[in-house]
Amino acid sequence: MLPDEFIREIERIVGAIGIVRDAERMQSYLSDWRNAYRGDAALVIRPASTEEVASVVRLCNQYQVTLVPQGGNTGLCGGSIPDASGTQVVLSLTRMTRIREVDPANETITVEAGVILQTLQEAAAEAGRLFPLALGAQGSCTVGGNLATNAGGTAVLRYGNMRDLALGLEVVLPDGRIWNGLRGLRKDNTGYDLKQLFIGSEGTLGVITAAVLKLYPAVRSTTTAWVALPSAQAAVELIGVIRELCGDRLTGFELMSRQSVEFVLSHVAGCSDPFAEPHPWYVLIELSDTQPDAPLNQLLEVGIGEALERELAIDAVLAGSEAQVAALWAMREGISEAQNHEGPSLKHDISVPVSSIPAFIEATNQRLIEQFPGVRIVAYGHVGDGNLHYNISKPIGCQDAVFKAHQEAIMRVIYDVTMSLRGSISAEHGLGQAKRDAAKHYKDPLELELMRALKATFDPKGLMNPGKVL
Repeated sequence: MLPDEFIREIERIVGAIGIVRDAERMQSYLSDWRNAYRGDAALVIRPASTEEVASVVRLCNQYQVTLVPQGGNTGLCGGSIPDASGTQVVLSLTRMTRIREVDPANETITVEAGVILQTLQEAAAEAGRLFPLALGAQGSCTVGGNLATNAGGTAVLRYGNMRDLALGLEVVLPDGRIWNGLRGLRKDNTGYDLKQLFIGSEGTLGVITAAVLKLYPAVRSTTTAWVALPSAQAAVELIGVIRELCGDRLTGFELMSRQSVEFVLSHVAGCSDPFAEPHPWYVLIELSDTQPDAPLNQLLEVGIGEALERELAIDAVLAGSEAQVAALWAMREGISEAQNHEGPSLKHDISVPVSSIPAFIEATNQRLIEQFPGVRIVAYGHVGDGNLHYNISKPIGCQDAVFKAHQEAIMRVIYDVTMSLRGSISAEHGLGQAKRDAAKHYKDPLELELMRALKATFDPKGLMNPGKVL
């Protein structure tokens, strides 16, 4: 139970509108969108400004109340969900929605942590610019959450992930002090780059309250193709062909297994197979350019033509309208939602060198099928940056509890192969609570020691999102 004086002081800081205590209203803050992680909390606090966040954090520091920072709550690793003790406080940033400044000349935008990613994209477009981060959850995820997890998405190939898109941060430290690092500078060689410590830290070192982010010239022409492939190796070779031909016009290159596509066709309304026959693998290719009449169709047709000649591709279709583009992207973006309809799924977000993707898929598929007959493997992801979402659905007819009992063994197979190829057990989803224990086994002990030292320096009382990452 929180002391009455603590609650009274919190209400003084954020007002009645900034507190959620009703059990029913709290539910959306206590579970992730998949209902894979669920916790409890003593209170949900919703500050509306950086100063309010700082006052709340100072008070929690004084009373030694643990905090769980939360954005849009769209993560996949349980990083923004409180534990089951009922003693933690959820700090929701969703009322902090101001776009503070757009600077077209500097190609930057300064926004608060609670701004929805799609709102940020629209604000950039209104200024004639592009903010390139694109995610399936962009209608509900927040900038703060994107930064805290170092989100990647479908355009990393050309623009990088959030580490590459952020120039400056404003952060409330665990003792309530405000670090104002909101500098829109591309060159600042004055020591340690502190912002990079907070990006990807999942709220364990402080609370990101605002950011200066990069903008880019608006895209004025695009072309999109759906290509059927005989193998994952063909995808690796095909991306080389397209890159050599198109350079940085290549914005997206998304790989999908047939199982991924079948789930979408079964469960996502309005989706239809672009081809009459099923194929083992598919890629969705997108080219973009700042010129309104760039010859992207011709470039892509040349690339696909070469792929067909070299038997890297089996068939292909170019989108002929915006509606067709949307339909093709719906096939890719609907995979995660579609898999949920097949019962519990074990989600893994790994990365390996691009050249090792086929070896990873072959070795992992073989081991899993041998050890866990009937499991359905949903493999898809961003070939250009080596990131695969490698998810496992239960065998048809298998009881949920029986399937979940194999979770650790399945994870060990996937991560063992990943590490044998010098990969990472988390490419863009973070560690949260889902991979915290696995990190102890797979990360270098010295890396973990240095991470713990940083945690102890920034948060000596261990009040910031405890039980996550470390």
